[in-house]
Amino acid sequence: MEYKLLLDGQWIGNGNLLEVKNKYDGATVGTLPIASRDDLDHAIDAAQRAEDVMADMPAYKRAEILLATAALLKERSEDLARTIAAEAGKALKFARAEVDRAASTFTIAAEEAKRLHGETIPLDAVPAGEGYFGFWTRRPVGVIAAISPFNFPLNLVAHKVAPALAAGNTIILKPATSTPLTAVKLCQILVDAGLPAGAINLVVGSGGTVGEWLITDPRVDKITFTGSPEIGRHILAVAGIKKVTLELGNTSPVVVAPDADLDFVAKRCAVGAFYNSGQVCISVQRIYSQKQVYEPFAEKFVKATEAMIVGDPLDERVDVGPMIDSNEVDRIEGWVNEAQASGAKVLTGAKREGTVYYPTILTGVNDDMKVVTEEVFAPVASIIASDDFESALRQANDTKFGLQVGVFTKDINRVFQAVKRLNFGGVIVNDTPNFRADHMPYGGNRQSGLGREGVKFAMEDMTNIQLVAIRLDS
Repeated sequence: MEYKLLLDGQWIGNGNLLEVKNKYDGATVGTLPIASRDDLDHAIDAAQRAEDVMADMPAYKRAEILLATAALLKERSEDLARTIAAEAGKALKFARAEVDRAASTFTIAAEEAKRLHGETIPLDAVPAGEGYFGFWTRRPVGVIAAISPFNFPLNLVAHKVAPALAAGNTIILKPATSTPLTAVKLCQILVDAGLPAGAINLVVGSGGTVGEWLITDPRVDKITFTGSPEIGRHILAVAGIKKVTLELGNTSPVVVAPDADLDFVAKRCAVGAFYNSGQVCISVQRIYSQKQVYEPFAEKFVKATEAMIVGDPLDERVDVGPMIDSNEVDRIEGWVNEAQASGAKVLTGAKREGTVYYPTILTGVNDDMKVVTEEVFAPVASIIASDDFESALRQANDTKFGLQVGVFTKDINRVFQAVKRLNFGGVIVNDTPNFRADHMPYGGNRQSGLGREGVKFAMEDMTNIQLVAIRLDS
């Protein structure tokens, strides 16, 4: 099927076509024009023209559009889920869950659109403010460039689009070139929900061309990006003076205390490490198990992993589908081979079939290996023995990243010890780092990013504070 770009409310585009492939069997599932420089200028001009329309739109009206979007997402959920499964390789059961979450994200945004407000400020708290009345309010930043990744082609787009619209902004959306079709369908839903022309514009192309034009354009007021730390650093270097939110990588650790329910932990870690083929920035990667439970936990983790069904993501039974492309399979295969050459042992997995890489568990790893120090973004997890709980926390915290971490324990003292020691944006207790509720503040410390997502918190980053000071007649 041939799709188009959305520019100023019209589906247009006649450039070179991007072929979007089914990640399991390689069949073409759709084509989409690659945006030209003129297309991008058209998109930004349209977004600028729509700025006043969105900023002046009453909050209740923005909420109505967002609620209508949520309803249409639910109505078209099966088509969206199958599109995600085909173009992203995500197992259908998890693709359906993503659609449900996206509908929730837009519902939350509708609610938050009616709660965006400022406060009064007592200017006369200092002598210079005597005789003045003050308050501050929030106003939309304007034109937002939203650059989204392939791994959640609907809900991570929703986490940029929904709060931007709720706050009264306009958007140029650039989805990942490997998974743009879900974003196209979301944009059609927004149009059908009554969003004004120009409020959202869709462009597609490589990061080196379309992405670069977008992030360096002075007409763009804010960038929200989810992707690799390398690209995040580049954006900061070239974007100029504009607001930037970055959600970057992680080497997601899990700490398993000896009092944890090992059967439960093993099952949760298997899903947390291997759903979406581990291509999630909060996928379980490093598991620190205290020595006294290391062997029984490893045995249970291998058993839970080998129970997962691998194959065609459109098969209802499948848990783990393909990776996004063969280059990524080549990369992780090389990392695992390097680790084995340096002494790591494979407990299960480490085999491939086309673009499928089987869930892999390593042991005997060390901190010099890429599978430990770098984000694997693949279905590979390592189990590492720790002397005690304190050393496990120290090992988990020994990273340049800081997105989310999981801690399994029944001891409340250990819980607060972990919260104090771990420098992460989220500390998840008795579950894996994968946990995310779509209204919570979500984002990383250290090299894992800047700012926070979660609708309310994203809206704060997508608005500017405007102070009003009124001199009163004496």
